[in-house]
Amino acid sequence: MKIIDLLNPAAIVPDLRALDKNGALEELADALVAVEQGLNRQEVLQVLQERERLGSTGIGEGVAIPHGKLPAIDRLFIAFGRSGAGIEFDSMDGRPARLFFLLLAPEDCVGVHLKTLARISKLLKSSAVRNRLLEAAGYEEIYRIISEEEDNL
Repeated sequence: MKIIDLLNPAAIVPDLRALDKNGALEELADALVAVEQGLNRQEVLQVLQERERLGSTGIGEGVAIPHGKLPAIDRLFIAFGRSGAGIEFDSMDGRPARLFFLLLAPEDCVGVHLKTLARISKLLKSSAVRNRLLEAAGYEEIYRIISEEEDNL
């Protein structure tokens, strides 16, 4: 399953305004709820915050992949956000996160969920890709970069 097939361009936030982890989760959840009918904002936030309590989804190199599972959905959903200043996210390397992929999966969708997380991690492993995303002019260019770079995976 390709990231680009799951990412609605309208769920891309090129300039996150959040100043902290909870604010980033709220802003990303709001972007996803705005474009995906049937998602409940409170349920989305609750599952994301519960996952963060287990351990930060800040994987380092300025990247965070907050994720969780919801019983009421039947497919995966992705939102993307970018913070110019960076947001403290308790990342493994202690550095602020600037690039965010939010992933929601159905509760019974373990394999696809893990494969999608791995695909996102692989995409963002490249410093060149991360830099391109950080320098992109807006959501359309971000979407195009993800599409182009994913073809190279």
